[in-house]
Amino acid sequence: MINLEAPKKAGALINQAYQAAAEVFRPISRKYDRAEHTYPSELDMFAALLDGLNSSGEGGAGAAGVRRSGPDKEKGNRNGANLNVVLGTIEMCWGDVGLLLSMPRQGLGNAAIGSVATDEQLQRFSGMWAAMAITEPSFGSDSAAVSTTARLDGDHYVINGEKIFVTSGERADAVVVWATLDKSKGRAAIKSFVVEKGTPGFEVVRTEHKLGIRASDTAVLRFENCRVPKENLLGTPEIDTAKGFAGVMQTFDNTRPLVAAMAIGVARAALEETRRILTEAGVEIDYDRPANSQHAAAAEFLRLEADYESAYLLTLESAWMADNRKPNSLQASMAKAKAGRSVVEIALKCVELTGAYGEESLLEKWARDAKILDIFEGTQQIQQLIVARRILGKSSAELK
Repeated sequence: MINLEAPKKAGALINQAYQAAAEVFRPISRKYDRAEHTYPSELDMFAALLDGLNSSGEGGAGAAGVRRSGPDKEKGNRNGANLNVVLGTIEMCWGDVGLLLSMPRQGLGNAAIGSVATDEQLQRFSGMWAAMAITEPSFGSDSAAVSTTARLDGDHYVINGEKIFVTSGERADAVVVWATLDKSKGRAAIKSFVVEKGTPGFEVVRTEHKLGIRASDTAVLRFENCRVPKENLLGTPEIDTAKGFAGVMQTFDNTRPLVAAMAIGVARAALEETRRILTEAGVEIDYDRPANSQHAAAAEFLRLEADYESAYLLTLESAWMADNRKPNSLQASMAKAKAGRSVVEIALKCVELTGAYGEESLLEKWARDAKILDIFEGTQQIQQLIVARRILGKSSAELK
């Protein structure tokens, strides 16, 4: 078996995340899969511990931002922060991906704030649990099609629109909302705004019933003349048509490796459980013999494991590049595309290989959880399109 070692300095973090997944997440995984829309109160104490790790600089399995400017940039390479988050996320999602998505103060909106907020905003929004609202009823994968509007009125922006499929949209303290300042100016006018719960005009319409990640709430949000302080706009209010909406899209360079890491964790859980079931059934998996000379189930397992290893390496590469201030848009999309597609195939094949035994374990749940990991933060098709544009040097207008 190929041994892909994680950095030694991350060993303590990985062990802590694994123990939390094994002792906190796994025991309640089935409970909250069945009790959809019930908040997992067991997470409160663990979330407080994670806050302590993050504030101490140790990092952990939670939201983080890719900051490519400011004081840190002059210090040269800063290897470890994003890689630590990815490694911790893998371990936690080995436990339960839905529960990780339910962790207070570790939402995708927190990653957005960490990526593009000013130093003042970072301080002001510290300790806040932030969801991220992009998708609307009229579009899904094309983030440039945002129709929610933000109009400047004195010291406030007035936001109008509706957002769907918002992870932690009901439970979070605030939502990072993508809205356009001027539809006629296209992508460049799309900005992100921090909208806090309780703001007049901000309504949680409903929560969705889902196939997987049922421990996590997914909400529909509506904004009607919702007045948000202009200081809550993340980044600059200027509309730079030359730059496009690279500012808000920079968030994805960070969150896509995290979603890939989630997929890696689920895939590893499925493979380990399948190995256990096959071994108990007398199927030997031999790494010293060609796959085609082994039991058909063993051969298929080896193929799935190789797929997992390649997705794992791509994910680590994208995080390492972010740590070292290297543009990682291509690698982030490659990791997300590979891991998202692999986890779906691996989870479904593991259920197929184990038959009725898989229904008695968490395998069938992981198969349901896996599908969303190939969809949110950009579908498989969108990731492949981004990869093609980067490799061919084409713009979004040239290659659609």
